[in-house]
Amino acid sequence: MRITYIFDLGGVLIQLDVQRCFLAFERLMGEDNMRAILGMDSRGEGVKAVSVASKQLMADFERGMISPETFLTQVQGYCHPGTTKDEILEAWMSMLDELPKERLKFVDSLRAKGHPVYLLSNGNDLHFDFINRRYGLDKHFDGFFLSQKMHMAKPEPQIFEAVQKAIGHPESVIFIDDIPANRLAAEQTVHWQTFESIDALQQNQE
Repeated sequence: MRITYIFDLGGVLIQLDVQRCFLAFERLMGEDNMRAILGMDSRGEGVKAVSVASKQLMADFERGMISPETFLTQVQGYCHPGTTKDEILEAWMSMLDELPKERLKFVDSLRAKGHPVYLLSNGNDLHFDFINRRYGLDKHFDGFFLSQKMHMAKPEPQIFEAVQKAIGHPESVIFIDDIPANRLAAEQTVHWQTFESIDALQQNQE
């Protein structure tokens, strides 16, 4: 059977060091501002006290409603006086860790068997452009579905419906995403089969 595979990027393909990123921002803006703008504490655990303005800032950046330059400028307003945009960019990029080669080899093996393979990611241009330059993702995937280009984000039902339409309503889709809410939305909206990780998918295929 010809199966369409759709992969999340952060947490499924590329490893993330969220705590390193949060600690870097804490140094630049203090714990209170870091918690407010990122909605997390220094351990990466969610907090309730997130301002409407900062929550909207992150949502707008993820959906491509503001440019990377605007994002950096607005974050700078939360930082200690004298903090540069280069320092903010370094902190933001510190979230990214490694993308193990075996994960891309697995993606390639699926394509070699004739299965279409796509990427569906909530992200931002700063992270994605860096990852694509470093790992050449366009060589491994048949297409990208990115929140910052589609102006919508998981787990909103409309993003799954848009992807389903764009790939031609395939008979069978397997979606790999580490966020339970995203998997549930995909199952309920477009009836995709879902897995939380590549390891879980591979175990199921053995």
